[in-house]
Amino acid sequence: MIKKYFLWAVLCSLSLNLSSQNQDFQFIDNTYLDNIKTVRFHLDGLETSLPIVNLGSSTQIVLRFDDFDEEVKNYTYKIIHCNQDWKPSELAEMEYIDGFTEEQIYDYRFSYKAITQYTNYELKIPNNDIRWTKSGNYLLVVYEDEVERIPAITRRFMVVDTKVKIFPKLVRPSIVGKMRTHQEIDFTVNTQKLQIRSPRQEVRACILQNGRWDNAIMNVPPIFERPKEIVFDYQDRIIFPSGKEFRFLDLRSFRRPTDQIAEMQEYEDRFDIYLRKDEKRVNVPHSLIRDLNGYYVIENFDQQDPHLTGNYGDVRFFLYSPDKLFDYDVYIFGALSEWQLKPSHRMEYNPAVNSYVGRVPLKQGFYDYVYAVVPREGDEKKASLSEIEGDWFEADNQYNILIYYRPFGSRYDQLIGMAGFSSSL
Repeated sequence: MIKKYFLWAVLCSLSLNLSSQNQDFQFIDNTYLDNIKTVRFHLDGLETSLPIVNLGSSTQIVLRFDDFDEEVKNYTYKIIHCNQDWKPSELAEMEYIDGFTEEQIYDYRFSYKAITQYTNYELKIPNNDIRWTKSGNYLLVVYEDEVERIPAITRRFMVVDTKVKIFPKLVRPSIVGKMRTHQEIDFTVNTQKLQIRSPRQEVRACILQNGRWDNAIMNVPPIFERPKEIVFDYQDRIIFPSGKEFRFLDLRSFRRPTDQIAEMQEYEDRFDIYLRKDEKRVNVPHSLIRDLNGYYVIENFDQQDPHLTGNYGDVRFFLYSPDKLFDYDVYIFGALSEWQLKPSHRMEYNPAVNSYVGRVPLKQGFYDYVYAVVPREGDEKKASLSEIEGDWFEADNQYNILIYYRPFGSRYDQLIGMAGFSSSL
């Protein structure tokens, strides 16, 4: 009987992994359909929060998005358990889900008092249909059409079962040339409540800057251990370009636009919004501005219920540059681009206005953003903010440290600790 159950569990696990790998989606935060806009994924009531919850907690994660198509869709969703490298774990669905393995999104409402017509969908997890039973990384997958199963949205989230305490410390970089431009992090992990036999083989850390996964430092083992404590005290490994405070854009009112807007035109189904030119900040001294660390919130000063009454505008961004950057492509970057170098957010150089110009459809709200570049040549396609925005050690960034534990013989990575802190504290 035991052998039969073990074989069945292995087959289920293999089936899950193969089906996940063969899907037309990636294990990242991404939107796959052009008709879907303004995907929000955060803790209930905290719009700029990292989607991470405690195991067994009643706290829910909220998914919201707008669908521009006229008809109501049958959106279904499922969750996939992942290891710390964001690949599917060996667990079968029944081992980490309590409830149904898939369910439909039933909560939707139509926009009103807005010239832009859309349907707003909302999902909260965990719920009475789907709950998780294991800690670790998870991927939420939303499909359009229950039969065709067209990937629409994927979002990462984490479930932590706190068993250790983390004590982070921001330090001056050990490399002299990075002292004014980078931020380095050391931390210790108190393991008094957890017996770890081989920390250097069984424990890994992941460090996030402003919730970004594109530049996350992952798979970091402890450098040494002490009784009831493991230490992450590297030189020039857990280090990030510090950047600067994010630029901001206030679109909360189309009736009384802010000074950032040079021109606004209204049409039957949208607004065209032209912003004033932004300047490069690479040589501009640092100034402390309270920002959202690259995130945005949906707010509306013109009507109530911003999720249903908010209008959309085709926003034109202008980055002043006397000359074209021949070695780089320029992008509008931040949570509004899902922290990706999206083709839709790539800017074109217009010599008539001596500026890079980009167009992004945005819903009424308050947005943070920056300008990123990526080299045209070579295989390195990571976003760099340094060339246009500059880096200053004093910049305020939000860091999150995630501790994963995989004891010998285990089939998945547990998430046993999380600590968040600001570099300005």
